[in-house]
Amino acid sequence: MHRVQFGSVSITKLKGPIKWTYFYLYVILDIFSRYVVGWMIAMREAGKLAERLIAETYEKQGITPGQVTVHADRGTAAKSLTVAQKLTNLGLDKTFTRPHTPTDNPYSESHFKTMKYQPDFPARFGCFEDAHSFCRGFFTWYNTVHRHSGIGYLTPEMVHYGHAADVIDARRVVLQGASDAHPERFVNKKPEPAPLPEAVWINKPEREAESEVVLH
Repeated sequence: MHRVQFGSVSITKLKGPIKWTYFYLYVILDIFSRYVVGWMIAMREAGKLAERLIAETYEKQGITPGQVTVHADRGTAAKSLTVAQKLTNLGLDKTFTRPHTPTDNPYSESHFKTMKYQPDFPARFGCFEDAHSFCRGFFTWYNTVHRHSGIGYLTPEMVHYGHAADVIDARRVVLQGASDAHPERFVNKKPEPAPLPEAVWINKPEREAESEVVLH
């Protein structure tokens, strides 16, 4: 598993069976690999629930103090004193989106868009169990099947658990074979597999020295 350095925590609403009813989906995303390391659905947005998810994910991923910075929006749960204290207790640094700047959490927003634009995403969920069942299936697909353009068309699982280099090498062998067999199809240059990015950014600054950078 690669060394997680930046996690994005966000919450989105899922529409319930009738108007003005919602289920709240909490998600923790490793922004380098795009792997969903933790998620839960609840009936409300609350700091205590976010705290529990963070603690469970921290233990499950084997995170050590000082290893991870958590980036979150300015929602009630993420900004609560219980979450702030839990992050401090676990030795996690934290950053927040800038006020009135919703695009400051782009990885989580992109992830939620991928989910909500799925052809089978319902207009409303009939009950809590329906929402939980859909999300369980979606996150399994997203982590293990979905080929993400931002990580060289690898799956988040491949990158998160350190298999990216082997997969890219295997692709290179296949492409080389295709080039050798049909050189007329590759007259401009030999084919190369899409690379894995060396770093990802949240609000990339003009000067690298001031950066919030996540390295593999």
